[in-house]
Amino acid sequence: MASYPSLARAATSLHVLRRGDWLSSARVRNYSILLIAGYAIAIAAILATAHGAVDYAGRPLGSDFSDVWSAGQLALQGAPASAYDPSVQYAAQQLAFHRSDIPYYGWAYPPFFLLLASALALLPYVVALAVWQGATVPLYLAALRAISRRRETLLLGLAFPAVFLGVTHGQNGFLTVALFAGGLLLLDRRPILAGILFGLLTYKPQFGLFLPLVLAVTGRWKTFGSAAGTAAGLVVITIGLFGVETWRAFLDSIAGTREVFLEEGQTGFQKIQSAFAAVRSWGGSVPLAYAVQSVVTVAAGVALTGLWRSKADFRLKAAGLLTASLLATPYCMDYDLLLLAPAVAFLAELARERGFRPYEASFLALTFIAPIATRNVAKLTLIPLGLLVTIGLFIVILRHAFATAERPSEGLV
Repeated sequence: MASYPSLARAATSLHVLRRGDWLSSARVRNYSILLIAGYAIAIAAILATAHGAVDYAGRPLGSDFSDVWSAGQLALQGAPASAYDPSVQYAAQQLAFHRSDIPYYGWAYPPFFLLLASALALLPYVVALAVWQGATVPLYLAALRAISRRRETLLLGLAFPAVFLGVTHGQNGFLTVALFAGGLLLLDRRPILAGILFGLLTYKPQFGLFLPLVLAVTGRWKTFGSAAGTAAGLVVITIGLFGVETWRAFLDSIAGTREVFLEEGQTGFQKIQSAFAAVRSWGGSVPLAYAVQSVVTVAAGVALTGLWRSKADFRLKAAGLLTASLLATPYCMDYDLLLLAPAVAFLAELARERGFRPYEASFLALTFIAPIATRNVAKLTLIPLGLLVTIGLFIVILRHAFATAERPSEGLV
């Protein structure tokens, strides 16, 4: 049997976690500085051990950016549709890095993103990567700063582990956060501009599944129309620049991309933070995985509809939409958890005003640190930490909304 002192210590620990006052401003600041310093050292080590544009493990620096730059190169060469041909795309990557054994990174974005890719491909690879990160990381930080003007916001924004994942993978999550959070911040004050930002988000369509839903159920038709018009305009522009055959190639590639990267999990199910990937990693069949994912998506959509039609504070609605958007898609990578940053910022701002509920501050700390561990935890234990944390955060948001539903909803200005 456990001794009385052991039980007392456990009770004390639970009490501390329940209150959340262990998370002092000094600890937040010091832990954030330590994390940022760790990221800087790791990135410096990667650069110091690289051979040109290839890292110590034989991967391109900013690995996932290599498919963006290579696709842009093909577009500049007058063959944008060939970016959706894996053999041609891989050959372009091998040529770019002068390595026949370079890992293959597939191009699966809609032709919208070729507009940016071709512009970046005008630059040498390493320069283009630096410009890409140097332009999008500040946009991400600006979005967080617009949500919370507290002194520690930028420090926490940089310390969030998904930032490190996004930088080292050369990913586009910073742009996604800027467009998504920016649209939410402008939704009531500048509805047409908000719609334009949401329309631009169609370059990453899996994270916009619930946007039409919440805009429709709340009657935000100006924003809905602006988003739809922006997306339609992008289609017209890309057809004009790249030809209808590029769109045909993209649509034809979807089935193969879905089968290889999602259903077969060739990128590794431990990297994908979705209900679908969890079922597949546990040995479940593809139909079962789709069925479970459908249940999660529908449940999140129903709860989100109720949240947005309620009188809950707008910050809860915004946090709920960001979080539910991660739950809705079967293809959510660990670096895509960057969308949790504005969700946590919205929720934390409200909680600081009205008080944190029991265990809430401690859970937000877990949500904050989780992205750095999701891949290894899933690989070693088959526990989908990223998925569980995202579900938990969505539940926290809903509980907070139900507790404050009698308060009037206010848009952000």
